[in-house]
Amino acid sequence: MPTHTRIRMFNTKDTYPNQSLDNDLCQAVRAGNTVYVRGQVGTDFEGRLVGLGDPRAQTEQAMRNVKQLLEEAGSDLSHIVKTTTYLIDPRYREPVYQEVGKWLKGVFPISTGLVVSALGQPQWLMEIDVIAVIPDNWQPAKA
Repeated sequence: MPTHTRIRMFNTKDTYPNQSLDNDLCQAVRAGNTVYVRGQVGTDFEGRLVGLGDPRAQTEQAMRNVKQLLEEAGSDLSHIVKTTTYLIDPRYREPVYQEVGKWLKGVFPISTGLVVSALGQPQWLMEIDVIAVIPDNWQPAKA
């Protein structure tokens, strides 16, 4: 019996047809009360890029993805304890962090930020991954 739940499983040969990859991955994993969310970028779950050349718009889409994945795992944004943000240009720091801040107002996670030479696709300007811990006895709000 699995000890954790895999959310939105996929294979990289379908997701990245422009690359010679064949890896089985998922967008998030819930292990007990902890949720690990894969790095999210400015691409929606149908594979459409949002915000070509616009780091703020890409961040908004990435955070929309994070929110949805956490909800699918039975969690929400308030449970985030750690974020890691990757930028391809340090000049993107303000628009990216301002957008993340809108989504995480009042949450107070720890945060690591990195500037890297590139991300997995040339059009991606930023990426964010998160870890969330669901409190014991927490119940998601009814829709």
